Amino acid sequence: MKRLKTSTIFTYLFLIIVSFISLFPFIWMIIGTTNKSVDILRGKFTFGNNLLENFQNLLASYNLGKILINSLKISLIVTVGALLISSLAAYGFEIYASNIREKIYSIILGTMMIPFAALMVPLFKLMTSFNLIDSHWGVILPMLSSVFLIFFFRQNFKMYPKEIIMAARVDGANELQIFFSIVFPSMRSAYAAGAIWAFMNSWNSYLWPLVILQSEEKKTMTLLISTLASGYTPDFGVIMTAVVIATLPMIIVFFTLQNYFIKSILGSMKQ
Repeated sequence: MKRLKTSTIFTYLFLIIVSFISLFPFIWMIIGTTNKSVDILRGKFTFGNNLLENFQNLLASYNLGKILINSLKISLIVTVGALLISSLAAYGFEIYASNIREKIYSIILGTMMIPFAALMVPLFKLMTSFNLIDSHWGVILPMLSSVFLIFFFRQNFKMYPKEIIMAARVDGANELQIFFSIVFPSMRSAYAAGAIWAFMNSWNSYLWPLVILQSEEKKTMTLLISTLASGYTPDFGVIMTAVVIATLPMIIVFFTLQNYFIKSILGSMKQ
């Protein structure tokens, strides 16, 4: 009994330490929004009274509302488009049997090993031919298809009862009717988990928007933070404020859909 209590104490102590290490950057970031740049550089770890000034300096230097709208617009369109395209592709790979299905699927999965830097130049030339340089659609289109989401949705579709689909076909429903009326509503947890991943991936995207977007009015939050941090005399209080604001949408999305996210991850891992 004593050994059990001792092991339990060490377990909780370990978890507390690991949790603090994980949360420390976020805590330090929040504290930094209330301090001056010089205090942050000195390593001050107590709250100050500079929050309003940092926020006002950020608003005075950049059109924060417009930049937030740009990021939300891109992320929402990418999220909805990626969920629809990837889930339809995964549905086709799982439901329709053929001799070359798995070979094509393996090739698609293999493209995940290609670094994005190798694709950047061909993609840039493609967007140039479409006249989409310095436009949000130039950022959105290459992100609408996700190999990871195709894999993720197929793992979840493996658990879906195929008898329901066969029964719907017997009743005369076509494949789109089956997908949107039967399969889609019953896979809410998978779509919620996919939405979290797609939104965060799009919201945090930096390299591709940096290449495509050139005018100030088209830029996103990640580009704003990069601009703030790359100045000759960066104001770290303003940077921390911008980072906190950029983090809030992701926190809201994650905590809104976290229960579905956990259920879907557990379900896909069973396969």
